[in-house]
Amino acid sequence: MTNFRKVILPLAAALAFAVAPAAVQAQDFGLLESAETIDRGTFKLRANPMFIFGKNGQGDEAGAAIRVGYGVADRFDIEGGIALYDDFTFFGADAEFWLMQDRVAANPFDLSVILGFHLGNGDRTPDTRGFDLTFLASKRVSDRTELYGGLDIAFEALRNAGIDHSYTPVHFVPGIEYRLARDLDLVGEVGVGLSDEARHYIGVGLAVYFR
Repeated sequence: MTNFRKVILPLAAALAFAVAPAAVQAQDFGLLESAETIDRGTFKLRANPMFIFGKNGQGDEAGAAIRVGYGVADRFDIEGGIALYDDFTFFGADAEFWLMQDRVAANPFDLSVILGFHLGNGDRTPDTRGFDLTFLASKRVSDRTELYGGLDIAFEALRNAGIDHSYTPVHFVPGIEYRLARDLDLVGEVGVGLSDEARHYIGVGLAVYFR
């Protein structure tokens, strides 16, 4: 039985990686926001396509994400959403804490930390689950424009049919948020994979606020 496990389980894991590149290395939702939290009592709706570049023999991936958020307090919001890729779906939620505000003269920029989790499943792929930790900084450079940069760390795990594999994709994410109207933002970013498990990506979307 021991020899059987030594042979079969690695083969099963290799097969899982071969048929599930999006599950293993996809960046699920993107960041696509500045370090400012949603205003208290305000709802937010964001929609964005995602394009993920191939790596290590894997093909490019395209998908789309929709997220809904709510400003719970002056420096705290919650968000949840769904991301759809070919034969694979992510569900996730997070909470953001606004630690430092650049509107205070002594602070050079906004800084927040985001804690979240996500689940992924597909018809032909092993399920995945993970926790997310993001450090996000931003700076308003004009009345309508903010530049931001984030360090996005995901703690992923595949758990399915005897497969037990963990990995940690890490991305550096520079981006821009531009206010088209009082309650409408255009956001765009590039995710730069810093770890072997992370793939580069591009995301662009719109965020609408309901006050």
